[in-house]
Amino acid sequence: MKRSRPPSRTRPPARTGSRPRSRSRSRSLNVRALVALAVMAASVAIALTMPVRLGLDLRGGTQIVLETKSTDTTKADREATDRTVEVLRGRIDALGVAEPTIVRSGENRVVVELPGVQDPKQAADVLGRTAQLTVHSVLGPAENAGDGAEGKTEAAKDGERVLPDESGQSLRLKDATLTGQDVKGADARFDQQGGAGWHVTVDFKDSGSDRWAQVTGEAACHPAGDPQRRVAIVLDNKIISSPQVDPSVACGAGITGGSTQITGSFDDAEARELALLVKGGALPVPVETIEQRTIGATLGDEAINAGAWAAVIGTALTALFIIVVYRLMGALATVALLCYGLISYAALAAVGATLTLPGLAGFVLAIGMAVDANVLVFERAREEQAARTRPSTRSALTAGFRSAFSAIADSNITTLIAAALLFFLASGPVKGFGVTLGIGVLASMVSALVITRVLAEFAASRPAVFRRPRITGISSTGPVRDALLRRNPFLMRRPRRWLAASLVVLVVAGSGILVRGLNFGIEFTGGRLIEYSTATQVDPERARDALADAGFPRAVVQSSGDGDLTVRTEELTDAEAATVTKAVAELGGETEKVRDELIGPSLGEELRRDALIALGLALAAQLAYLAARFRLLFGTAAVGALAHDVVILVGVFAWLGKPIDGVFLAALLTVIGYSVNDSVVLFDRVRELLGKERKTPFDRLTNDAILQTLPRTVNTGMGAVLILASLAILADDSLTDFALALLIGVVVGTYSSVFTASPLAVELHGRDAGTRPARRGGSGKGRGTARPGKPDRQTPASRTERQEVP
Repeated sequence: MKRSRPPSRTRPPARTGSRPRSRSRSRSLNVRALVALAVMAASVAIALTMPVRLGLDLRGGTQIVLETKSTDTTKADREATDRTVEVLRGRIDALGVAEPTIVRSGENRVVVELPGVQDPKQAADVLGRTAQLTVHSVLGPAENAGDGAEGKTEAAKDGERVLPDESGQSLRLKDATLTGQDVKGADARFDQQGGAGWHVTVDFKDSGSDRWAQVTGEAACHPAGDPQRRVAIVLDNKIISSPQVDPSVACGAGITGGSTQITGSFDDAEARELALLVKGGALPVPVETIEQRTIGATLGDEAINAGAWAAVIGTALTALFIIVVYRLMGALATVALLCYGLISYAALAAVGATLTLPGLAGFVLAIGMAVDANVLVFERAREEQAARTRPSTRSALTAGFRSAFSAIADSNITTLIAAALLFFLASGPVKGFGVTLGIGVLASMVSALVITRVLAEFAASRPAVFRRPRITGISSTGPVRDALLRRNPFLMRRPRRWLAASLVVLVVAGSGILVRGLNFGIEFTGGRLIEYSTATQVDPERARDALADAGFPRAVVQSSGDGDLTVRTEELTDAEAATVTKAVAELGGETEKVRDELIGPSLGEELRRDALIALGLALAAQLAYLAARFRLLFGTAAVGALAHDVVILVGVFAWLGKPIDGVFLAALLTVIGYSVNDSVVLFDRVRELLGKERKTPFDRLTNDAILQTLPRTVNTGMGAVLILASLAILADDSLTDFALALLIGVVVGTYSSVFTASPLAVELHGRDAGTRPARRGGSGKGRGTARPGKPDRQTPASRTERQEVP
């Protein structure tokens, strides 16, 4: 009996010591639960009160990018561009477009978005009228009256000008008496009582009032009907109005009071447009249209529906996969994924971001990021539970979250680097992809590290779950890990063979760039791309011949979507575009323009330059981060594998003849950020093992890290493939190539992290150590006794010491 007392005396302190730890865990769980509830409550409130603004590629409309140009007297700097924005805003408001957007982009660019405008010709004409508004006295008809074509300017003596009026009659104009600087405002009004109908009322500033009285007083000295009794208002070398001075105005007196009316046979639209031009006056500096995109409303609706279905089906397949693999924990992770969707949507609405079509793809893609974080945690929890003699599911989960945090943070930061580069260097809808991807990555971390943890720890602490640990999905190591533990292959025995295989794949894929060349999209070459939907399907060859006969022999015609036709040419005017549309309509019957994109040659050259800069910065940024976070050796190996992935992806697209455009650039940068995740997770494990087993040979230690992280790589790869396959099959045609590029990137990135980055790290380490990696047992007999994280017992001591990690 006395022997039983010492254990009985030691039990009370053990129980009292466990109570504070239990209370501490409960307190931490409660804090996380409150944070999760607060985040979800805020997300629900924002989602119900603040709708996300859709981009023009989803709701239809026109986007025009204007670039201000310097003149001899005015520099197109930030201040001049800001004044241009204000003038353009007044012009756009007068067009009556619902919810227009006009913002300055950079130093000298203005982005104009006109929702619902399917024919941008009128808008472009109004926005592009940049010359100084001037008012002239009419000296009489020109000698070649009636012969002058509209828009032409003929030289005249003593500062005179010759311009055709509204009817085409050429008039000789005196030098300008007033400019747009003298105009205070103009409004279109309807005179219902006087019967004058629609007219335009013009108000002048103080200085302009006197000059207007002078010019109208001089005109009033001529008889009614005489051309010299007219006053010409000129904008952009074009007479926009040339009214006669009313007979009631006395000679020499003119129209006083600082206000006048322009009457005529105006309808509502004509009066408003004339008032707009007079009031808007001239832009401070000329502008040039460098980019123009028009998306049909039907195409936008189809894109939304297709993207939504891709998101739903992709999420459902991914959820089903992780539930099968991780059972209860997978089901809770699925709930967290739904919360991720709500958080991402609310974040987009809160920051006022515009959801574009590539952005919608980024939203779907980030689901794979959230799955990646959950898989990392669950796999670490499986390892922790398998390593303990009397494991607790909750303690294993706690250790899993703690151990996986650094890998989750590092892998997501690398993706955020790619998203930031897209935001700062991309243009148009692709910039929206960068925003959505960045928000999605941050939301996925909240989903995995807060919401999933709250749900998982709460479930693991339930007695029913404690009694049945198998339903958690983390009580066993899983079939992939079990198979690896049984066979324990030494993959890094001959790293140079893997590097040689990678080199062969690199050469075969990369040769497509030299043999086939790159099919650059209009973003990089400049030009115009128009997509038509025709009543009857048109053979591209027939359309190509018809366009050649119409004067466009270099037009590239391709089928797209369900019977649609895409025509790509060099830069076209609106009149030439109308000719192309007419030629297509003659072949296909009723024809609808569903997409129209115009990229100026200067912008195309700039986008090519920015693409190369973005690619170089992406590789350099990844190298810098990985070198700072890990070691230069790991950073070099990971960036070497990334360069390998980039060349293969570009080469495959060259062999397939796929376009290299802005969407492809987004996919390429995403692959750089996404595929490096595998290398980050692997090297994070290598770093962890280095701290524990410094005498283990580096090649064996790297091999152990590969075997330990391979289950995570397989499971996250499957989740990404399910998401991307849904996008490729169900999403809009413009996203098919995007999803294809990411699918190739995921496959190649998974391969390269194991068979390119790892062997390269082993070889680099061997060079640093002054010796080649050891080769053990060419027959491979020792493989069955080695275990991950343990030195190979058959390795000679001297060789182990030579490869000791510094």
